[in-house]
Amino acid sequence: MQVLIADSFESAGLDALRAAGCEVTYQPAAKDAALVEAVAAAAPDVLIVRSTKVPEDVLRAGPLKLVVRAGAGYNTIDVATASRLGIYVANCPGKNSVAVAELAFGLIAALDRRIADNVADLRAGVWNKAEYGKARGLFGRTLGLIGLGGIGSAMVPRAQAFGMPVVAWSRSLTDARAAELGIVRAESPLEVAAQADVVSVHLALNGATRGLLGADFFAAMRPGAYFVNTARGEVIDQDALAAAVRDKGVRAGLDVFAGEPSGGKGEFHPDIVDLPGVYGTHHIGASTDQAQQAIADEAVRIVTVFAATGEVPNVVNLARVTPAGRTVIIRHLDRPGVLAATLDAISRGGLNVQEMENVVFSGGEAAVARINLEGTLTDAVVQAIRANDSVLDVQVIAL
Repeated sequence: MQVLIADSFESAGLDALRAAGCEVTYQPAAKDAALVEAVAAAAPDVLIVRSTKVPEDVLRAGPLKLVVRAGAGYNTIDVATASRLGIYVANCPGKNSVAVAELAFGLIAALDRRIADNVADLRAGVWNKAEYGKARGLFGRTLGLIGLGGIGSAMVPRAQAFGMPVVAWSRSLTDARAAELGIVRAESPLEVAAQADVVSVHLALNGATRGLLGADFFAAMRPGAYFVNTARGEVIDQDALAAAVRDKGVRAGLDVFAGEPSGGKGEFHPDIVDLPGVYGTHHIGASTDQAQQAIADEAVRIVTVFAATGEVPNVVNLARVTPAGRTVIIRHLDRPGVLAATLDAISRGGLNVQEMENVVFSGGEAAVARINLEGTLTDAVVQAIRANDSVLDVQVIAL
């Protein structure tokens, strides 16, 4: 299997792919037009990326079967085009949770003690203990979490170790789960904003979360509260946050920004980082040795399972719901041509196969096929399937 890696990748991961029989092309600097050329030249089955963007022209440049995002999010990949082209997209969820949670808490502590400003002044020869000795402290302060997936969940025990009660909102959070974690479930992000002294965001970027935290959210935050975003820059209204920093004394720790560079280096100067009380880092949440090794191991697992079985762990672009309205279950003798005749009858009936599986009973004498169909399954089609001497039984189930 041909694998192109267009980002930095652990050397142990490269060795593991090669040991699994993959032919690996490693071009960590390939971006934009250079990536299109690399895909066209290498003709890979699999493309592995971290922060590198994968737009439509990259997906169409070669015979790609699978794109693996070596990380949790996948908003840098044109998933819609990949789906149209029949290209799997997979990610590596949960492997960087601890690393991102560690950075989020580092930013929280830094905001409270104004660590970056301390360092800057001391390097400039300024001693200002009178100013910097005014921290509020975190013990007893309420931490609000927006999103409670792997990273948000990793924040909970760390907050509790700091003596911080937690209030959280997530679409999937139930009262039972909140009680199990020892936290309070909020009904909305606005409720979290109103109750928390510190807000930390842990949302995946998608159509439902883009711009979710806007002017009303920041208006609901307490004056002087802290806001940390280690998720994606696009989930917030950055201008509204800047207004809250200026007008309400909100302090912000930001590891992510809208429109940030995709590469490891480049020119980038968002206006918000010039505001007093805003600390920015370089989208480094997942950038620990531990996290990168775990992500590389998972990316290798995805590729090797795909090569061996054709299945894709962590695939993100298969339909959860299809237009299928009927399932036809066919028990049949395990002989050549039975499924071909069945599919021919389905095709002549104007039906579209949405999903299909065929499994063999022990002993290899008989098998059962389950086929989900879109369209009107008529008695004539069912009878045509039954007419095959090797078909033992046909059952139809409405979905």
